[in-house]
Amino acid sequence: MSDSANSGSKPVQRNATAVVIGAGDFIGGEIAKKFAAEGYIVVVGRRQPEKLEPLKAEIEAAGGRVVAERLDARDEENVAAFFAMAEKTAPIEVVIFNVGANVNFPFLETTSRVFRKVWEMACFGGFLSGREGARYMVPRGKGSLFFTGATASLRGGSGYAAFASAKFGLRAVAQAAARELGPQGIHVAHLIIDSGVDTAWVRELFKANKAAKEAAGETVPDRELMRPAAVGETFWALHQQPKDAWTFEQEIRPAGEPW
Repeated sequence: MSDSANSGSKPVQRNATAVVIGAGDFIGGEIAKKFAAEGYIVVVGRRQPEKLEPLKAEIEAAGGRVVAERLDARDEENVAAFFAMAEKTAPIEVVIFNVGANVNFPFLETTSRVFRKVWEMACFGGFLSGREGARYMVPRGKGSLFFTGATASLRGGSGYAAFASAKFGLRAVAQAAARELGPQGIHVAHLIIDSGVDTAWVRELFKANKAAKEAAGETVPDRELMRPAAVGETFWALHQQPKDAWTFEQEIRPAGEPW
């Protein structure tokens, strides 16, 4: 962790942009706050830009710099314009694609509309974001392009045909990009979050699941959840890796997570 993050003082400003696609209220927001705390101008986007206002206010109150705009990661023209705006703000040095699209539908109830929408959000959007970011970073011969994965990136679970197929696809996009862009100076990494993340929704979900199992006579231990901030810290550590020791894929989970 940098001295600026430890001291609580205003971060040393960098003339560089970190783009966070899917800057939600938890993981994406914490990623943005981490890179802002390290001095980057953070450009954040999500489909409902009014929901970015609390994040923007928090970053600015801490002395960080942030640009918040509407972005539909499935819309090619919107994505291209968003990255052009980010590059004008300051040279793009980091791109993190963090769109989730985690839904659960029984296989026979998964409509073509649901399947297509999830794929567009979690896979196609990742391709568009990675491609547009790379167009600015490759000519400079440096930069980081990171993708947020999940347990579903490695195996399909009951009810997750749409989500797992999209996450499998995103992992393949990341692999292809890493092999092509790594020799051109771009660090491409895929981070697999193999855990529940500590949000109000997940806590309630786990609580209800535990209660149902205990009512059926099972003994269910409490599960440790991952702090959203820990994801931001992990991405920052990946960004700091030396060029001769880049990680492509990393799995993270709490110490007590069964796997």
